[in-house]
Amino acid sequence: MSDCIFCKIVSGDMGTSFLHEDEFCVAFDDINPKADTHVLIVCKKHIPSIADMVEGDEKIVGHMINCAKDIAAKKGLAGYKLQFNVGEAGGQEIFHLHLHLLSNSG
Repeated sequence: MSDCIFCKIVSGDMGTSFLHEDEFCVAFDDINPKADTHVLIVCKKHIPSIADMVEGDEKIVGHMINCAKDIAAKKGLAGYKLQFNVGEAGGQEIFHLHLHLLSNSG
């Protein structure tokens, strides 16, 4: 999706520094943080939202959650929240599946 900002970030076109990258996802600090720690875990496959998942995508989403757990551990977070926003009414602003890792502890 040539007009998707997260597709551009995933492809490296935006020069974003990644905290994590593997074959399924990337992770980077949110530029508009809602907590002391606010990391976005973005899947490399363009899936508009949780509502648009197809069979097999649950492996990607599970992997994203594991990545969030690993990033939280590396950052030494005492507690954290994981959040998927689904659809405009659910607060989703960018329609490319991503997971928010938020924490005010550390």
